[in-house]
Amino acid sequence: MPDSRPEHKAGIHGWGAYIPRYRLPLKLIASTWGWAEDQYKGLNVVQKAIAGPDEDSTTMGYEAALNAIKRAGIDPAEIGAVFFGTESKPYAVKPSATIIAEALGITPITMATDLEFACRAASEAMRTSIGLVSSGMLKYTLVIGSDTAQAQPGDVLEFTAASGAAAFIIGPSEGAAAVFEGSYTYVTDTPDFWRRSLQPYPRHGEGFTGEPAYFHHIISSVRGLLEELGLKPSDFDYAIFHQPNGKFPVRVGLRLGFSMEQIEPGLVTPEIGNTYNASALLGLARVLDKAKPGERILVAPFGSGAGSDAYSIVVTDRVEEKKGRAPTVEEYIGRGVEVDYGFYLRYRGKIKLMPR
Repeated sequence: MPDSRPEHKAGIHGWGAYIPRYRLPLKLIASTWGWAEDQYKGLNVVQKAIAGPDEDSTTMGYEAALNAIKRAGIDPAEIGAVFFGTESKPYAVKPSATIIAEALGITPITMATDLEFACRAASEAMRTSIGLVSSGMLKYTLVIGSDTAQAQPGDVLEFTAASGAAAFIIGPSEGAAAVFEGSYTYVTDTPDFWRRSLQPYPRHGEGFTGEPAYFHHIISSVRGLLEELGLKPSDFDYAIFHQPNGKFPVRVGLRLGFSMEQIEPGLVTPEIGNTYNASALLGLARVLDKAKPGERILVAPFGSGAGSDAYSIVVTDRVEEKKGRAPTVEEYIGRGVEVDYGFYLRYRGKIKLMPR
């Protein structure tokens, strides 16, 4: 591991997840809107997690952050910055980062910022945190990715747009459960997915979603990282990619030369849907829940608009002592309760009533 890279000075001290209890099977969406089975089964998603009536991206982010702090075993007052990445914040003008920081006892001597880059905002916060920690400016930061992803009823996005959150405590490499070995970012202006101000649901350019957006950016960031570090796919034990559905991360991983044995442990989308900013990060949390010291992890989030980050992370022997301190991703997935489409419409605000 090259000591000269600044990433080597930073690591993950705690990780946390939160997945809402409710699950909406895709077959119910299809039957409501008249979609044929072959129009959604190829997505390799069975059901999606949906937030309850009293949940939003901020409350879910708080739960994930609390779990991350428990695993890190630190005093929240030591956290010098809180970054909240989302594209479904409850307030158009008011940060969620301050709400979470206040609730966790992190304020007032801290930075607090909401970030936006579609599904890549939390990953952008992770790269920023690496810089802040490795420079010695801050000891710890809190990175949160949380979304109650929006989709217009009847649109193809409705099959996968789900709810969930992931959080990480980034700090010095000493004492970390996993250390960063390198990072790489690749960004262009590719209009594959967007939502204008005051529009309730996003729009997408389906012809741009795959090759010029998702695949091109992830492949470019991963190849750039591997070249910089002098590594190859076989050097990694796990490979985690952004998961807009269950087939894209598998396809991009295989194209890059990774095996299914490396890709499958970090897949969460088939069981809970696309949690947007939490997507790849929930995959990372799931892998850290089971990873062993010395194992190497590749993580490559993606955000529409478009850009991708790639990280190489090496697990340390400190990971074992942190595993039992908070619920695992697997435990959150296993507690799901199935609901019907009417429940989803009612409690996620999809039904708009005229004033009486």
